[in-house]
Amino acid sequence: MQEFITFTIIGLATGGIYAITAGGLTLTYTTTGIFNFAHGATGMFAAFFYWQLHYGWGWPVWLALVLVLLVCAPVFGVLLHLVIMRRLEGTSQATRLMVTVAVLLAIVAAVSWIWDTNKNRTVQPFFRGHVLEVGGVNIPYSDITTLGVALAVAVGLWVLLTRTRIGVAMRATVDDRPLAMLNGSRPEAAGMLAWAIGTSLAALAGILVAPKLSLSPLPLTLLIVNAYAAAVIGRLRSLPMTFVGAMVIGVAGAYATNYIPKWDQGGPYLAGFISVVPVAVLFIALLLLPQSQLRGHSASRTREFSRLPTWRGGVFFAVAVVFGAIVASRTLAKTDLFGSTQMWGFGIIGLSMIPLIGYAGQLSLCQLSFAGIGAITVGHLGEGGNPLALLWAALICAVIGAIIALPALRLSGIYLALATAAFAVALDRWIFQLPKWTWGDDEFQVFKSGTLQADRFDLPLVDIEGDRAYFVFGAVMFALCSLLVIAIRRGEFGKRLLALKDSPAACATLGMNHKLTTLSVFATSAAIAGVGGGVYAGAVRSVSATNFEFFAGLSILMSMVIAGLTAPGAALFGAVLLGTPLMTNLFPDWTQLTTILIGLNGIALGRNPNGMIAAQLRPKWDPALRHPYVMAGASALVVLAYLAREAELIGNYAMLIVMALALIGVSSVSRGLDAQQAGKASGSADLPEGMTAPPEQLGATKPFTPADIAALDRELGLPASTAIAAVPAVPAVPAVSVGPGGRHGS
Repeated sequence: MQEFITFTIIGLATGGIYAITAGGLTLTYTTTGIFNFAHGATGMFAAFFYWQLHYGWGWPVWLALVLVLLVCAPVFGVLLHLVIMRRLEGTSQATRLMVTVAVLLAIVAAVSWIWDTNKNRTVQPFFRGHVLEVGGVNIPYSDITTLGVALAVAVGLWVLLTRTRIGVAMRATVDDRPLAMLNGSRPEAAGMLAWAIGTSLAALAGILVAPKLSLSPLPLTLLIVNAYAAAVIGRLRSLPMTFVGAMVIGVAGAYATNYIPKWDQGGPYLAGFISVVPVAVLFIALLLLPQSQLRGHSASRTREFSRLPTWRGGVFFAVAVVFGAIVASRTLAKTDLFGSTQMWGFGIIGLSMIPLIGYAGQLSLCQLSFAGIGAITVGHLGEGGNPLALLWAALICAVIGAIIALPALRLSGIYLALATAAFAVALDRWIFQLPKWTWGDDEFQVFKSGTLQADRFDLPLVDIEGDRAYFVFGAVMFALCSLLVIAIRRGEFGKRLLALKDSPAACATLGMNHKLTTLSVFATSAAIAGVGGGVYAGAVRSVSATNFEFFAGLSILMSMVIAGLTAPGAALFGAVLLGTPLMTNLFPDWTQLTTILIGLNGIALGRNPNGMIAAQLRPKWDPALRHPYVMAGASALVVLAYLAREAELIGNYAMLIVMALALIGVSSVSRGLDAQQAGKASGSADLPEGMTAPPEQLGATKPFTPADIAALDRELGLPASTAIAAVPAVPAVPAVSVGPGGRHGS
């Protein structure tokens, strides 16, 4: 009994930490409508800063706490609101979530850059050595303090949101911002206050949880993710239910730690379940939520679009990828080539996100987990290089993806993202860590001895055992998958996915089976990710559970979002950025630079939610598709440069310069031809007789004349005006801008 009470107290103390961080998370979501995925990372950064002040520089505890909790954390929260979060007005929920993920990646990379993660750091609990004895059980003062602070935070937040004017204004702002402003509310002030308080609570939770484990960026960040379950139990609105949920999660975790390892049957297999107890609670809480109603069209999506790719452009892209891989395989150094073979696995995983997230708008955070399942399948079934293992990887992942989609049918938005994140974390911490087990006379183990060897595929007539051949094979697989994604977008299935993203309610009204469509896209996307995992396993030859961690999947997703989640070129961008030693070679001393750049670029999504490639780069090359002779000439120049390099007439750098000039020339020449044709089309020679300017310019930039009116009458078949000569020239309509003071001409 004494042991039971002891672990109950430990669980309540841990639940108190969860309650503090979940309270801050609920506050920011309730008042701003943004679910802050970087909440745990903010607390982790505060814990490191507190360690630096108190243990690194010797500051008193009280002074370090005041500076971190009452000065730095609120200021950081206000800056988050002013610089990043308030710019997300009018963006979709997916974009808002991705921006907070970008902040998470940037903070984790910055902490790893500032503080050496290989150094062991510890934080001592408050009132160390002081205990309160109750019924023979010693209760540390630190646990009592944590519980008291958690209760005070819960009560204080409840009073703030329900009993104060500023709290009511906070909730009104997120419900109807224009109406709140008409009633005298100040959304900027409410937003700054919410982010300041929420960030301070995250910092407090980070400092309180730091003594319970070693001071390390990822464990601290992901441990506080457990508090998401508490926030979901409160449905991201109810602070009392959030507090109760946090206590339940903390106590359940403590009981699991004490009792599960003592089971005689299946102990080793259930031991890993201890770390996923909060995740299991999160998943159950999500399933018990009332089924969300089908939403209609949201105006927030008007800033996002999905271009329709052409077959000509898709084939050209696929051929260019394969040709580029052939050139790279013959020019890269052996070490760089070996380090780059994995890029095609990352690229195919990125392609798997386009139908599911880019087209259908389903927020899945577990694509790398499906890739892990594909790699495991290839490792176990592909012994000896059996190429059918890649097909098995696609089929198995498709089945598992459909199973995962079944509970996801009830969820949408942030709840779906949390459910898929729970699945990914459960695989990381439990399933992938399972020890060996037997089934009849056969033995099974997910990762053999911690690592799983994967043989490269034994294809007929082609030997891809070497790095050069496998690099080209990976490019071919990437090109085929990119054509599959283009086929999905251009087909009936792609139209259904876009309709599902825009308005599920309208789809149901028109008779479309939106549930079957969701299951199909989950299965298809998981199958593509499984192929990517198999290609990746063959590239690196040896994989472990750490290769498919949840955090690594966020980096791939963010690279896709930055480049454009609807463009196959975005997957190539992510593959080069994450799967090659490019950044390492350019900046060998800045190991965290890639993650920081991904985070910083992701923060700018509020301005351009369509991504870099889809919105900025691709339109510059679209005109080339209308001028095949220009494309043929540039392609011939590229091939000639490569042949000249093979003949040793020019070097690598000269070849790259010629190829770059050819690519730039395709865009410039094609746009120049378009401009020339447009100029001819709008010339006076093509205008109706008597018209002085193109019709679209009349009344806007050019004044109407009697001759223009007569010409328009003739073109429209209207009776000729009898008073043309008496009609004076009509001036162009001045531009009008509407501002706070009324109408102003310019």
